Amino acid sequence: MTTTHHGAAARHGATGTERADGARESAFLPPHEREEFARRLHQAVNGFVDEPRRSVEEADALFDEVFRRIAALVAERRHGLRAPWHGEGATAETEELRNALRRYRDATEHLLRL
Repeated sequence: MTTTHHGAAARHGATGTERADGARESAFLPPHEREEFARRLHQAVNGFVDEPRRSVEEADALFDEVFRRIAALVAERRHGLRAPWHGEGATAETEELRNALRRYRDATEHLLRL
């Protein structure tokens, strides 16, 4: 998968990636992390019959880990959104602000789809 040249770093990670065919991937987590978390959840669910409490404890711990990872990605994304236009000495021109607003819109819409 590739991202577009303009804003590639800002578009990767917390808001997904753009594929070579131009379609957007909507997953919040990178594919390898998503697959690992899904594998671990499947393992916890499959173990319920033999060890119900342990399965629920594993699912609880996994949920906490996924939540913390997503929170870190959101914080990272927010920093990336703010850096170009906000802060000491920032003198963003109208076009830069328009692009910033577009990135905020895209990121917020993505969060609303979670």
